[in-house]
Amino acid sequence: MNFVMKQALGGATKDMGKMLGEKEEKDPDAEKKEEERQEALRQQEEERKAKYAKMEAERESIRQGIRDKYGIKKKEEKEAEAQAAMEQASEGSLTRPKKAVPAGCGDEEEEEESIVDTVMKFLPGPLVDMFNKNTSCVLDRDVKQKVEL
Repeated sequence: MNFVMKQALGGATKDMGKMLGEKEEKDPDAEKKEEERQEALRQQEEERKAKYAKMEAERESIRQGIRDKYGIKKKEEKEAEAQAAMEQASEGSLTRPKKAVPAGCGDEEEEEESIVDTVMKFLPGPLVDMFNKNTSCVLDRDVKQKVEL
């Protein structure tokens, strides 16, 4: 009957005993075992960290070998060189250094002309002629207006 009762409760008999007022058995070496377990966990964690630090050092040496072979610089090195160049350029200047303008952010007129030229390359011949005639008419009209003024 005891077996059937344990199966029905699914291992909850310990909790039932606590609820009924039975005192819990304490292991006298429980604290010592817990400390040993914690120490083992700390030691495993330290070993794991040492292992990954060693692996990362090996990877970094391989990366540095590749950088040396192909002349690649680290991002930090590039930024440091750019900062040094800016400081060196502004040593004798009384004004603050100019900010570098990225490519494609220059004069807008040049960009528009290049776009028009690109479009003109893909247009068929008759359309190009019409476009050139219309622009010449517009230019002639602008010149006439300026002359009249």
